[in-house]
Amino acid sequence: MLSQKNILSAILSFLLYLSNHDIVCAFTTTTSGITHHHTFHNRNVDSSMFSSSSLTQQYHQKGRAPTKNRQGLSMVRAQRSRKSTSLCLSMKAQTPLPYPVRIAVMGGGNFGLALATVCGRQGIPTTILVRSETVVESINGSHKHPTYSPDLCLPQSIRATTDPKTALSDATYIIHAVPCQYTRSFLNNVKDDLPAGTPILSVSKGIESTSLGFMNEILEDVLGDDRPYAFLSGPSFAREIREGVATAVVIASEDLDLARDLANLLSDDRFRCFTSQDVPGVEIGGAVKNVIAIAAGMSDGLGLGTNAKSTLVTRGCGEMRRLGLFFGAYPSTIAGLSGAGDTFGTCFGPLSRNRQFGFELGQGKSVEEILASTTEVAEGVATAIALVNLIKSKFKGYRLDLKFPILFAVASILEGKTTPKDGLDGFMNMPMQMENFDERTFGGK
Repeated sequence: MLSQKNILSAILSFLLYLSNHDIVCAFTTTTSGITHHHTFHNRNVDSSMFSSSSLTQQYHQKGRAPTKNRQGLSMVRAQRSRKSTSLCLSMKAQTPLPYPVRIAVMGGGNFGLALATVCGRQGIPTTILVRSETVVESINGSHKHPTYSPDLCLPQSIRATTDPKTALSDATYIIHAVPCQYTRSFLNNVKDDLPAGTPILSVSKGIESTSLGFMNEILEDVLGDDRPYAFLSGPSFAREIREGVATAVVIASEDLDLARDLANLLSDDRFRCFTSQDVPGVEIGGAVKNVIAIAAGMSDGLGLGTNAKSTLVTRGCGEMRRLGLFFGAYPSTIAGLSGAGDTFGTCFGPLSRNRQFGFELGQGKSVEEILASTTEVAEGVATAIALVNLIKSKFKGYRLDLKFPILFAVASILEGKTTPKDGLDGFMNMPMQMENFDERTFGGK
């Protein structure tokens, strides 16, 4: 029988062995019946980094990410392959993460499932917070969602729950995927379960109808400004992401370190994240493109051809740029993935809900009929009306409908004040003018 001294000596020898060797350990934990798989890589990592709650406290003091406490995340960047060419998207993790990161996804719709899939492909334990026990049973049992793309399997590291405390209490990062118009009520219900300081990555887009606020304003209004936020946008259909089709997006945050760490965490050879600090530009692009897509869909529904549709999309991007400049966005952001890129995908892609909504409008269906026929959310419907109200409240000047004719026309059609055919006639009979004005002098005056 081993003596206490021999046992202590063996433990000490083992600890010394660990300190001098590169060890990878895999282990599991169980929280409220949900099993999470973790991987630990010991090289040069302080033991205080092992806890996700400890990491959260260190990473987000005063709502920012101080460089001096970012040892673990710096290792993520250093240990990931950064090879890339213009012909290949490559940012694949080559080694396990240096501490047990855990992701919580709020919202089990199409895009919540897509981002959970991205995390799951990296082997990151991911919990989706959903409303239905039926969905929980399906995801945890068969690794499929019963409604959204039920033919596609979710990675094994993904679990679902209806309990906010189970999903959120030890999350290292939280992804918010609840539609814009439902965000405020949802956050009010779960905010007491959100760990203090844990960063939130919002993948929702739009403008709230009641407050006329973008997602960053809603999040800060409900949760405060003492935690870091980031916002993801770009041409990214949820099904294609889940299928592993090459996709590129942009993550914007006022804290560029947070944007970079999230980009490194999520990126692989099928999903590439670029970074930005232009939060207004990314938010405006993500919201306005859905309204333009409704206009493009109406053009298709009316059978107007490629010339008309291309004109609507191009002029719509001009209105997006105009709005962005007023709110301080960079023109390069509007011309990038979250602006023009997302607009092209949404207006011309067959998977676009907003384009499909516009198509049915163009074919003569009413707004009420279309809404009653689907369970999916076309964010551009509520955003279009809120957007016009925002423009009227912020901009000064005469005949704002001449500065934003497409945005105003879509809102008018959705409110039943005019028809798609009349809206097109109004656009084609606008007063003659230069294609573009000098935007350096434009300030809404």
